[in-house]
Order: sequence, then structure tokens, then C-alpha cells
Amino acid sequence: MTRARYLKWGAGRLWILLSAVCISLFPARADQLKSVFENTRPIFDPLKYYTGHTRSWGVFENRGGEATQYLTTETWGHVVNGELRMEQDLYIGNKPRQHRSWKMRRVDEHHFEATANDMIGTAHGEASGCAFVWSFTLALKPGNPLFNVQMTQHMYLQPDGKTMINRDTIRKFGILLAEVTEQFQHL
Repeated sequence: MTRARYLKWGAGRLWILLSAVCISLFPARADQLKSVFENTRPIFDPLKYYTGHTRSWGVFENRGGEATQYLTTETWGHVVNGELRMEQDLYIGNKPRQHRSWKMRRVDEHHFEATANDMIGTAHGEASGCAFVWSFTLALKPGNPLFNVQMTQHMYLQPDGKTMINRDTIRKFGILLAEVTEQFQHL
């Protein structure tokens, strides 16, 4: 391969890589969520859905789409002064149980905020019809910012009002690391 052809080939690859990073940094806009889901039913209200007991079952996939490990969760939530407080046990593969404590509140009719013990800052979410999307930074190893990742969760309440499908994307510096497909059941 000649040097000019090699440089052209490399520049083309760099353009593709930069385009992919830019696309991944700008997720679907809130107006797209509204236009697709605003008239769907049942209405997904995360405060109501997570009040009580929920369970989930799912699978992690690497960026190539290959299943890498399974996960299950058990969550118990109750409302105190308009704020949902949730305790969640996560079981990922054969690893020891992880525990997450959440506090979620409604900002307005469609917007929500939450904090958790392993979250950096505040999660911001928006609900529209049967859908709910939110994003936050998760500290995989609290205290070590090198292990922080960005999570975006797309949740879709199913017609029975008890089943919810969740699709997570896990990114670092805008690059997709893994995805999670998970089914929740309100018990």
C-alpha cells in the first residue's frame, strides 16, 4: 500500500470513529420520546411503579452483542413525603450481592430526579406515555473516577401495567461498553 493510499485509508477510518463517538454523545432527544410515546398507554409513572416490590431478570451484552453475564434484582420502594425511597439488591453473574439505595422525586408532570449511593450527582429522567428515559453517572468503584460510567435507561411499561422492559446502555467517554436487556415485574 502506498503512503498516500495508507493515509487516505487511515483518515477514512478516523472519520468513521469520530462520527460514531459524536453520535453516541448525543442520545435521542426528549422531543423524539414525546412524539413516539406520548399517546401510549398505560402511563408509566416510575414513582408508582417502584412503590412496593419489583423483580427483574436480564442479561449483559458486550458491544459486539454477545451475552456475557446474567443479572437479577429485587427492589422494595415506599414513598415518604412525596419522595420514593428504594432499596435494591443486584445479583450480577456469580459476583456477591450489590446493594443500591435510591431516592427519587417528581420535578413536574413528566420529569424526575434521583440519587443513589453509587451514583455521581443526580439522575435526570423524562416520562412520556408508557416510556421513561433517564441518564446518570454510575461509580463502579466509588472514590475512583476512572471507573465511572454513563448509564442511560430506556424503560417501557407493557399493557398489563406490571411488566416493564428496560434497555440500558453503558458508556465511557461516549464509547459503548455494554448493554443490558432486562424485564421487570411489579409484584
